[in-house]
Amino acid sequence: MQESVIREPVAAYDRMAASYGRLAEQRSAYLDGIDRIVESHIPEGSRSLLDIGAGDGRRGLRLAAACGLQAVVLLEPSAGMRASHPPEVLSLPLRAEELHQLEPGFDVLTCLWNVLGHISPRAARVEVLRQCGRLLTPRGRIFVDVNHRYNARHYGLAKTALRYLGDSLWPRDNQGDVVVAWQDGPQACRTSGHVFTGAELLRLCQAAGLNVERRCVVDYDTGLQQRIAVQGNLLYILRRTASGANGNGNGDQVMSPPVVARV
Repeated sequence: MQESVIREPVAAYDRMAASYGRLAEQRSAYLDGIDRIVESHIPEGSRSLLDIGAGDGRRGLRLAAACGLQAVVLLEPSAGMRASHPPEVLSLPLRAEELHQLEPGFDVLTCLWNVLGHISPRAARVEVLRQCGRLLTPRGRIFVDVNHRYNARHYGLAKTALRYLGDSLWPRDNQGDVVVAWQDGPQACRTSGHVFTGAELLRLCQAAGLNVERRCVVDYDTGLQQRIAVQGNLLYILRRTASGANGNGNGDQVMSPPVVARV
């Protein structure tokens, strides 16, 4: 039975923590497809990973092991989710909106499975992306995937067409706000979320001082890459603009390990 209350995102993840592994398994083809792309685009020589909205931590740790990333920080505000983090891994009880508490020095930042969609309002999303750029080493990369508002293959042609028409006639920042419903047997939960358009994500990145190096379209059911945006969700590979770089002044990567401060 679906509950009527709409929970704050962290409270929702606490409620569904015991079911998270099963929910992830239902979308394993998509998650694995995203991970394959991420692994193939991690810069050579990368050593450190910050996983924002790490969930139970398994995905970030698997990615780090596959790519030889030695320093891993899992950022997860849900206590229920953090309970699954291995004790030897640095796990921080911080929201994405609290990235300003961290010191820069990460080669890889991941913000996956529409974590950005749980951040509101628009100004907060811009600031989270800006902080991601600040935390990144000059040659590092940020990987963000979002639910695509115009994913006709998943939402259907009629619903997508109505969304496009509404967005065109009455554009507003909260146009993509949705209620997310999770169901795992008798366990159910609803929370707030946001689904994005490609143009919207591009504007957010520009406002945050980030360049889009590549955009991939990934089918939400099969995990296969698609050529047309309406056929899937969107994965962005981002880097800092030259003006936003910090480091040793000549573009070389700063190889000191990430330092956590003010937590």
